[in-house]
Amino acid sequence: MNSKTEQAGTRRLVIADPLFAEGLDLLAAAPDLVIDDRSAGPRDAVREALPGAVALIVRSRTKVDADLLAAADHLEVIGRAGVGVDNIDVEEATRRGIAVLNAPGGNTCSTAELTFALIMSAARRIPEADASVRGGRWDRKVLRGRQLLGQTLGVVGAGRIGSEVIRRARGFGMHVVAFDPYLTAERANDLGLEQLELEELLGRADIVTIHVPLTETTRSIIGEAEIEAMKDGAMLVNAARGGLVDEKALAEALSSGKLAAAALDTFETEPLPEDSPLRSAPNLVFTPHIGAATDQAQREVSREIAVAVLDALLSGDLGAALNAPYVSPSELGLATPVLDLARRLGVVLAELTQGRCERLDVRYAGPVEGVLRPLAAAALEGYLRSSVGRRVNLVSAMTLAAERGIEVGRVRIGEVADYANYVELHSVSDGETTAVGGALLGEAHHPRIVRIEEFHVDVVPAAVLLVIRNRDVPGVIGDVGMILGKAGVNIAEYHLSRQAAGGEALGIIRIDGELSEDTLDALRSLEAVDEIRQVVFPAFSKWVPRGLSDAPRRECRRAGSPRWQTPVRAGRP
Repeated sequence: MNSKTEQAGTRRLVIADPLFAEGLDLLAAAPDLVIDDRSAGPRDAVREALPGAVALIVRSRTKVDADLLAAADHLEVIGRAGVGVDNIDVEEATRRGIAVLNAPGGNTCSTAELTFALIMSAARRIPEADASVRGGRWDRKVLRGRQLLGQTLGVVGAGRIGSEVIRRARGFGMHVVAFDPYLTAERANDLGLEQLELEELLGRADIVTIHVPLTETTRSIIGEAEIEAMKDGAMLVNAARGGLVDEKALAEALSSGKLAAAALDTFETEPLPEDSPLRSAPNLVFTPHIGAATDQAQREVSREIAVAVLDALLSGDLGAALNAPYVSPSELGLATPVLDLARRLGVVLAELTQGRCERLDVRYAGPVEGVLRPLAAAALEGYLRSSVGRRVNLVSAMTLAAERGIEVGRVRIGEVADYANYVELHSVSDGETTAVGGALLGEAHHPRIVRIEEFHVDVVPAAVLLVIRNRDVPGVIGDVGMILGKAGVNIAEYHLSRQAAGGEALGIIRIDGELSEDTLDALRSLEAVDEIRQVVFPAFSKWVPRGLSDAPRRECRRAGSPRWQTPVRAGRP
């Protein structure tokens, strides 16, 4: 523990791996946050500290697997001081509603610099030259390398680190080509590079360097077929993640002379096993995963993850989360009330359907682009809240819905009436559809429920709502008001909707407090009342989608570098 005393109302953050003072000082200064530093202890000490903790910060040492997460009963955030999250079970964290954050900007420059150090070392055969002199030899004639001027560098992944490598390559007078399915033509022009598909890049590049995350899609992105597609005598560099390169195929290509040289900072298994075929491969430069191993990078990574964790805990900003839906920062201001409306409509729909749902269709009419996925997550958060509890949020909602067999549809629809922002939810179960709709009104974006089934209504989705189906006969409003009055319940709004006189009517009453079962039974006993539902709105998570933190502070001294999202191989959609 640090000097801050743990008191009622404070929240506890566990540090599993060492952080620099730049991050620790920020965390220690945060209000109502206690730092539980277990970085000097074993894994068991971390597990022991997790019950009750709201946040966990790790580097690469601590493996955050399902076993460790099972002890984390209140965890909201896992922060990884670095880029890769290979040591975190992101799927299990997502199912538990835990946001996984990383710090991609802090080590950008250090990794880019190491990449070029590896390129230079392999191109000029520096390790061999060093060994020659140390061994008493002077092998000038045989240690002939290649100069970089005029060479073509193929960059696989032009995100933060890839962009920094590209800038350095231009300084060496290299021609740069890149493969990145998310790189815009405008961004490529800014970087002064030519965009190619992966296969074409491999056939043209003299040196290939990889800068993508490790996912199921990118695993072995440079495999046997890709190495065969490379130019004879080309070089390969990987300072990104182990597993991106087929190590057996690389060793064979170096031994056969297909590739002239290679340089690796990351490996599929670390430390590199004694029996790895790479150890006997010629013209191969090794470094032991030191891309981020500079004092400057570690200070910046510590600061960056501290800021990201505090943003999430104190203001709900999931800008650094890898497993949260994304909304453009420029549209987040309007998207936030739209998502809150969807949550509240989900709560109403869950009560009307009593949680029976095979398919949930989410429909949106309005100006916010790219909002459908987070909108669906928000609607599911509201819909599942009564059955799942607080563990359903923007992070976990889609996963929990899939586990329950709920299909989710997302549809952008045309303008509805005079509403600038309109959300409609349809729950389908056993062939029957139940629908609710809501809108944001005015410049202040006031939320309203405007549709339940075929009835048009206008009520604020807050506090407690009573939804009453009744026959349209005289005296119903008075009878309902008398029962609520006897129960000491104040009515904030009473909205009545009907389609035809004397037919079925729908009443929505907003009240200041939750009704007891006795009062609900009294209302159900009224002759004209066919059905009554009580909707209680919970306190939702303050979390907002990714977007707030896509600001210059999350870049490496340069703004605008696009981030590799879901990498795909050439030819895949």
